[in-house]
Amino acid sequence: MKRDTWRIILASAFGLGLSPVAPGTCAALLGVGIHVAFALGAPPSLRQPLLIVCFIAVCVGNHLLTPWAQAYWGGKDPRHFVLDEIAGYLLVPILFHHGQLWQVALWGFLGFRALDVIKPPPARQIDRGGTGAWGILMDDIVAAIYAVGCLYVLRWIGPRLGLEQWLIS
Repeated sequence: MKRDTWRIILASAFGLGLSPVAPGTCAALLGVGIHVAFALGAPPSLRQPLLIVCFIAVCVGNHLLTPWAQAYWGGKDPRHFVLDEIAGYLLVPILFHHGQLWQVALWGFLGFRALDVIKPPPARQIDRGGTGAWGILMDDIVAAIYAVGCLYVLRWIGPRLGLEQWLIS
């Protein structure tokens, strides 16, 4: 296989970033899949370390492939280059360890994607002004941190509203 083919496969998260509709969302779903697979398949003592190793690997891949992706697809943050969305979602279960798996996966994914699209400050400023691999990655990291904050709010408010089965208990 040609070298660019491997880069396309990796940079687009196995083709998910090539989706004509919401490529970032499709890639973030791969992060959800990784989270769920580790939560269901790994021993409890290895779940967190595996998530961290995967997060670091995706961030390293993002940094190594950024110059190529910018040249190949053009632009400062090419839409098909989606490793930042995977890393962003993976940070959510790394930082938030409460509730049932489905609650964390559902609310973490929805919160992360919403905040990644909305880009509240400083994510918007990072997205507009950032350059290179850090510029591509950091707005997603900020969105993930905001999403984790929202999960903690849901965890606090759920029992108070009698919604702990739907929100995070």
